Amino acid sequence: MTVGAPVVGFVGLGNMGAALANNLVVAGFDVVAFDVAGPDRAPEGSTFAADIAGLARAADVVVFSLPNGIVSESVATEIAGTAERRVAHLIDTSTIGVTAAKKITGLLADAGIGYVDAPVSGGVAGAKARRLAVMYAGTDDTVEAVLPVLRGLSDKLRRVGGQPGLGQALKLANNFLSATALAATSEAVAFGVAAGLDMATMIEVLNTSSGRSAATDDKFPNDVLTGRYGSGFANTLMAKDVRLYLAEVRDAATPHTVGDVTVDIWQRFADAEPNVDFTRIYPFVEGSA
Repeated sequence: MTVGAPVVGFVGLGNMGAALANNLVVAGFDVVAFDVAGPDRAPEGSTFAADIAGLARAADVVVFSLPNGIVSESVATEIAGTAERRVAHLIDTSTIGVTAAKKITGLLADAGIGYVDAPVSGGVAGAKARRLAVMYAGTDDTVEAVLPVLRGLSDKLRRVGGQPGLGQALKLANNFLSATALAATSEAVAFGVAAGLDMATMIEVLNTSSGRSAATDDKFPNDVLTGRYGSGFANTLMAKDVRLYLAEVRDAATPHTVGDVTVDIWQRFADAEPNVDFTRIYPFVEGSA
């Protein structure tokens, strides 16, 4: 343990959470972890808490990596209500939406707990390589208090605003663009292959042309062309993220023509093949013809 460093609680040890919790252990933090599935995915060198209350009594800063805003709010409420809790600050790396982030900010503030909205992008491989983009937002005092922990998560940090919720807005915009690009690339490649083109040739040329995107540069070469389909991000989570994006866009009364189409594609994919890797949208799109 690094002398003088806060004890960090970590809640949520899925694909992303397990990688981030391990980064904190490697960075020298004393990590107390918890997941409803049990201790199997807790990183070596961490301590597994029996429950949320025990974690809240042991940790100074808590990091969330949870599936949605309902779960984040429930766990935050339990932490805030824990008697003799030690937690003073909470970092939420989950994708939960602007509205949920603002609600959690309020309930934690009532308990005297500072909140930093810090969603991440870059996949599990990016997390393990410390290349994960952490887009965080919070008040000056809160950010200053948790900055060492944020630095323990990744080497790519960017503060995007002074109020929680702004990180969520940027993450939803990012995932909408990612989802749209992957769906559109799947349609384009399906067309090219049907016309007689070689998929690898298509991807190589697209990556030196104006059609280049993260889909052509990363997802197709690494997961579609190889047949690996192992990015570590589920289609149900992407469908959730684009639904959140569309809901926030409608609340903001900004354009959502492309958003409507993107949500429809991903929701149909998630309904047809729940919980598969999101890069499998290519065979789904190809087969839907």
